[in-house]
Amino acid sequence: MYDVLIIGSGAAGLSLALSLPSTLRIAVLSKNTIYEGSTLYAQGGIAAVLDQDDSLQAHINDTLVAGAGLCNEATVGFVVNNGPQAIAWLQEQGVPFTRVEGSDDELSEAGLHLTREGGHSHRRIAHSNDATGRAIENSLVEQIRQRSHIEILENHIAIDFITTRKLGLAGNRCVGAYVHKRSTQTTEPIRARFTVLASGGASKVYLYTSNPDGSSGDGIAMAWRAGCRVANMEFMQFHPTCLYHPHAKANLITEAVRGEGGLLKLPDGTRFMPNFDPRAELAPRDIVARAIDHEMKRLGVDCVYLDISYKPKDFILSHFPNVYATCLSFGYDMTKEPLPVVPAAHYTCGGVMTDLKGRTDLDGLYCIGEASYTGLHGANRLASNSLLECIVFARSTSLDILERLDEPFPMPALPAWDESRVTNSDEHVVITHNWDEIRRFMWDYVGIVRTTKRLQRARHRLELLLREIDEYYANFKITSDLIELRNLAVVAWLIIHSALRRHESRGLHYTLDYPNSDPRLQQKPTILDPLSMSYPH
Repeated sequence: MYDVLIIGSGAAGLSLALSLPSTLRIAVLSKNTIYEGSTLYAQGGIAAVLDQDDSLQAHINDTLVAGAGLCNEATVGFVVNNGPQAIAWLQEQGVPFTRVEGSDDELSEAGLHLTREGGHSHRRIAHSNDATGRAIENSLVEQIRQRSHIEILENHIAIDFITTRKLGLAGNRCVGAYVHKRSTQTTEPIRARFTVLASGGASKVYLYTSNPDGSSGDGIAMAWRAGCRVANMEFMQFHPTCLYHPHAKANLITEAVRGEGGLLKLPDGTRFMPNFDPRAELAPRDIVARAIDHEMKRLGVDCVYLDISYKPKDFILSHFPNVYATCLSFGYDMTKEPLPVVPAAHYTCGGVMTDLKGRTDLDGLYCIGEASYTGLHGANRLASNSLLECIVFARSTSLDILERLDEPFPMPALPAWDESRVTNSDEHVVITHNWDEIRRFMWDYVGIVRTTKRLQRARHRLELLLREIDEYYANFKITSDLIELRNLAVVAWLIIHSALRRHESRGLHYTLDYPNSDPRLQQKPTILDPLSMSYPH
């Protein structure tokens, strides 16, 4: 038994583990190796007010504007006000934020180099060159490995939560989870006094994504099946600038390239963003992604171009060494030529509903990071607020867990995983085919620009697939691929139903049938409740 079971090993999960006292026995569950997750691929940085020319209110205002009227203002204030402390805590963990010589307006009062990204009115992005996520992940893992009370369970994938209701007991409290060990293909229950979802987002539901393969929405689907409400799943953020190359699977070009002067151009070299927004390349991601999508469809081209080659080579190499090396490995020299780019699914702005302490609808279950819905991001996430959210809510959740340690905890016997009525399948092609089909119709019908007809077509096809997947799940032994497919299908269903309920265009949700925002829907998130919806449960 563990005191705390943390499902996910990114910035949110690791920060929580490090914020809890050494008197607790903690397990950190990772689907792959502890390093593999979305945090590792985060390039730009983490937003916080660190300069006297900036202000907390300015950061709040920028977040609210990007969120297009759907942010929870109390949540935004809570996160932004805790931003400077989050940076300080990360520095205590050894995160090597960039400190370079520069003009006064590029440096924080503490000497950190600050960059600017789309939607921000000031330079406030602390970063570690152009690989901030990697620096944070490596530093936190190094700290975790020094803590004997924290057990790392790599190559383990959670299946479903164990609740007292499922065990036939009074009330409804989470008491752990069933976990599949990939190396042995065995499944066992893990008991925990508190369980925390830090499992990341669901961008793998789309054919093209900047996310790693593990971003299949597992935590969101698990929480839904356990009776937790989800919100704002229609708001899937597409990063405007991913490298366009048949072999560049998940290489995004950081927002900071545009923040430092990168220009978006058509194939003939003409700029187009000033035609769509007065902030041009520094407009929020939803606007930039939609503009690129529009121009690609209008011209019938495969990509547009991001050009910073007019800047001095030394400037580019000092600011973007990793992006430069990655692009060069695919044959593009960003110091000499524009980079071909396309939008790709990047971030899940909705998720499992929580309060400011990370509590979900299910007692004993918390959710933090990209899997959660706190109201911070509204209809669109402001660049570099995601890592900030991970740290701030990891810290607040740790405090709530500490306050609840003396609560009585039920100790029911946990039944073993029952595989007595299933067999091994020799039809793995069914899983790969369904996985591919879901991702393709989500990209075609539920992407950057939507219509009601497309959404209905996607819903109809998905509900057929869900029944097929459920039948497969009931009759054959589980594998990690089947677990992810089952979760991916649930998340796709949640996205489609959320999109069908929003009869307007706002932020990341743009539909040709309702092209304008409806002022009556201001401050009204789309909430789906499993207790009032028949499928999937």
